[in-house]
Amino acid sequence: MLKEMICVSCPIGCSLKVEIAQDGSVANVEGNQCNRGHTYAVDEITRPMRMLTTTVAVEGGKCPLVPVRSAGPIPKDLLLQSMKVVNSTKVKAPVKLGDVVIKNILKTGVDLIATADCEG
Repeated sequence: MLKEMICVSCPIGCSLKVEIAQDGSVANVEGNQCNRGHTYAVDEITRPMRMLTTTVAVEGGKCPLVPVRSAGPIPKDLLLQSMKVVNSTKVKAPVKLGDVVIKNILKTGVDLIATADCEG
């Protein structure tokens, strides 16, 4: 099977053609101008990861929500489950930039951290 994708590892944005073997592994990558393109294609096919950016409810704060992001990428197939955890979470004000809002979300080893302050 052949899959076409755009590499987002660097500003070049190479058009990649990825040949996927029957077992789901990557047989060949073409179109990448650097090694990062090859690595991106293999990772995107075998274990896609995404950053999670969203908001979390704040109790007793001047703002009702605080923006948050994952400290690192999490498996793409856990995004919806992660959002269920986020949507059921409320933090108490004050919240400071960099505070861990949810530790080790879904046992991924990745924390959800505040990306802004919210005063009490």
